[in-house]
Amino acid sequence: MSAVVMVGDCRDLMAGLADESVDAIVTDPPYELGFMGKSWDASGIAYDLEVWRQALRVLRPGGHLLAFSGSRTYHRMVVAIEDAGFEIRDQIMWLYGSGFPKSHDVSKAIDREAGAERQVVGSKLGMPGYHLSGHDGGSAFGHGIGSSTVDTRAASAAITAPATPEAERWSGWGTALKPAHEPIVVARKPFRGTVAQNVLAHGTGALNIDGCRVGTEGGTSGKDYDKTGLFGIGGKGTITQLNAGRWPANVIHDGSDEVTSGLGEAARFFYCAKASKRDREEGLDGFEERRLATLEGSDSDADLHPLKDRFRTKARANHHPTVKPTDLMRYLCRLVTPPGGIVLDPFTGSGSTGKAAVLEDFWFIGIELSEEYSAIARARIQHAMDSKNI
Repeated sequence: MSAVVMVGDCRDLMAGLADESVDAIVTDPPYELGFMGKSWDASGIAYDLEVWRQALRVLRPGGHLLAFSGSRTYHRMVVAIEDAGFEIRDQIMWLYGSGFPKSHDVSKAIDREAGAERQVVGSKLGMPGYHLSGHDGGSAFGHGIGSSTVDTRAASAAITAPATPEAERWSGWGTALKPAHEPIVVARKPFRGTVAQNVLAHGTGALNIDGCRVGTEGGTSGKDYDKTGLFGIGGKGTITQLNAGRWPANVIHDGSDEVTSGLGEAARFFYCAKASKRDREEGLDGFEERRLATLEGSDSDADLHPLKDRFRTKARANHHPTVKPTDLMRYLCRLVTPPGGIVLDPFTGSGSTGKAAVLEDFWFIGIELSEEYSAIARARIQHAMDSKNI
């Protein structure tokens, strides 16, 4: 088993891979939202047919593609994947409670355009879910307390009263919902022959159900039964308790109270929280630490602010803004990759898929446009390989 991370445009580098040479593709492409001003997240590459045509070509028949996207842009990526020749099989939802709404307060906007000053009548701080501590994703600092500079962040925590009749009328109206899920497309390259023929010939085309069961309880209770009463056939038999866990679902959650309270019996779904600091940073000793977001205000401006220590984002060696948790990527790799198979990630980023693949004993091929992120990815993957004495 080995892993390699190549640097360059995935369209060019996938073109150099042999036909039908990988078993699965598990990837986290740009969401095309211009996230945190990153140019790579507004390039349109996730919608480019050539990306997914090359992905289709290098996959073995029946091979699966799992690709993350944003809730606003998922449809455009999936259409490109389908137009390239993939079959769209399902959608997995990763649910989490830690998202922050980026909503525009309509009442405030009306007063602002009228030039009317609003009276401060309270603060969001201290209310459930509202705080000013930094968020690893960048410039979000609580439910709705998000802005780009120190002063505007402080102002956004204030509760103000409408100053005009028009603003009063539209008080409580906004422009966005709280983000609480990321969709993952489940696509498959068409079979060559029947399911059985394809699996036997290529080792691909099926999902690893038993390897991805959730929890430890499932099936029926073990006891003797009367076949006549059960099937109308006659005779005696025994049902054996199946303790392998529940059938994997197309929902994954982060274990937060917000999500589990809505799911009911959340234990029936795979659980995975967002990436922890340890998960992000393993193997990066000696890497330069950088802030996860660039603030519009200067460091000297921040130093003058009384809440400076609560506003600043933390410096990280792994400063990629969209790191996926290793446990989640391990689960996804395990779901679609045959034993000893090859996983390809055309958008490697900081290497979460590669780290997950080697921990699951798969071979890995990664492609990353950024030399800086590829160095982080190689170090994280090497650390995972060292932990397994590979």
